[in-house]
Amino acid sequence: MRIRGTVVEDKRGRELSAAVDLACQHLAGRALLREEAVQLLSQHLPDSTNGLEVLQLAALQGKVQLTTAVAPAPQKPWRLLRRSKQRLHCRRCGSHEDKMRRTYCAACGNMCAYCEACLTLGRSRECELLVIGAPDHSQVGLPGPAATPDLIQRWGLSPAQSAAAGAALQFISRPHAESATPQNFLLWAVTGAGKTEMIFPLLDAVLSKGGRALVATPRRDVVLELAPRLAKAFPNRTMTTLYGGSKERWESGDLTVATTHQLLRFQEAFDLVIIDELDAFPYHNDPMLQFAANKCCKKFGSTLFLSATPPAAMQRAAARGRLPCARVPVRFHQHPLPVPKRMAMPPATRWLSKRKLPSHVAKPITESIRRGAQIFLFVPYVRQVAPLVNLLRDCSPQLGIEPQHIDGTSSKDLQRADKVTFFRNRTIQLLVTTTILERGVTVPKSDVFVLDADNPLFDSASLVQMAGRAGRSAEDPHGRVYFASNSLTISQRGAIRQIRSMNRLARKQGYLL
Repeated sequence: MRIRGTVVEDKRGRELSAAVDLACQHLAGRALLREEAVQLLSQHLPDSTNGLEVLQLAALQGKVQLTTAVAPAPQKPWRLLRRSKQRLHCRRCGSHEDKMRRTYCAACGNMCAYCEACLTLGRSRECELLVIGAPDHSQVGLPGPAATPDLIQRWGLSPAQSAAAGAALQFISRPHAESATPQNFLLWAVTGAGKTEMIFPLLDAVLSKGGRALVATPRRDVVLELAPRLAKAFPNRTMTTLYGGSKERWESGDLTVATTHQLLRFQEAFDLVIIDELDAFPYHNDPMLQFAANKCCKKFGSTLFLSATPPAAMQRAAARGRLPCARVPVRFHQHPLPVPKRMAMPPATRWLSKRKLPSHVAKPITESIRRGAQIFLFVPYVRQVAPLVNLLRDCSPQLGIEPQHIDGTSSKDLQRADKVTFFRNRTIQLLVTTTILERGVTVPKSDVFVLDADNPLFDSASLVQMAGRAGRSAEDPHGRVYFASNSLTISQRGAIRQIRSMNRLARKQGYLL
């Protein structure tokens, strides 16, 4: 009996050991709450295996880290001498005391603190365990400068794209061992420059050497748009797509495409992290998402930021040489960006209430309609969309357009996706919209009108993005942009100055036709 028991125990030990190795493989680079970790393991371990038991054994062997999700923040020595009150912080998202809330907890029976900042991804609380998989500290041997031209050439980039991609590739290929922290690089490219195509050589360099790469964007719709393009570009690499409700949430791949919120579930997982639209909501001005982007990159990895309108602090850092940067000042068709023209007019609320379209607004709209352009008409508030659509339909005979070809949309419009499709297909020719369409929508032969451009809701970055809807196609590179406002604001001046600066740089570098 003792012999039989020993055999059974040895078999059970081997099974557990194999389960621990498999669990560590799938938990590597992850930062998950206990329930999430058990769910992940249930997808990959045999049904007879207890996930919690495997986690405990892996922790005892030092292969994973089990820590409380919400705990006292590390304090500096001088604070310890003063015996100051310990402040809580969330180890998953980095939030501090101002984001902590206490409530009765059914799990522990106490008034337990939880983090409200990352609540949408599950409750991170004092009595909850955070499971952190062991990171891979090995460095990927990326190709050196000699291989850069070949890597870039195979993707068929324009001269401006090639120069920027080459600078980024040389940056991520150089050794970063001296700092042992992720290194940042800014790729500052004008709207319509083809940022996605420029990251292909970088992803190719990392994936071909066995590394892992992440492309993150703030919005789910952009993730769904990017995923098939990247899958087509890298058909021989495994890819995971992550967003709220994704069926692949517990899968791992060579290439991951995700919304920025999903980065909270990773820690030191990727050799290359690419953050697209870093100036867009919700990533912009959100310390939690910026913390997540930083912690998901390996210590010896690189983070690449993509933007047409980087935040002012990042622009200053690049100008002063503190942030490595490459600028792409021209679109793929090599024509200059359309420079906005200012159109003086009273506030929209004044003439909307009188149901009278100002003639100096009607005239350029009529000219755009005559030349067959699709018209983006931006307004600052959702409440202005419907009244303006009704007024434009009433004025449609003098504008030279059929009423059914005028429509509006906003973030509250359940038919927004259909209307954008109709706009792209030219069923709708004039679309009144809020800033919900300032990014990610490319419509050939477009003109842009920004009403109340002096509204505080429109900062320089937003105005540049809206202006960037015009002139994106080679067939119509000289689209028209109008800033209609009662006064000329700093934001309008800044947007026009940035566009002109990019055109000057493109001309100086010989990129314009």
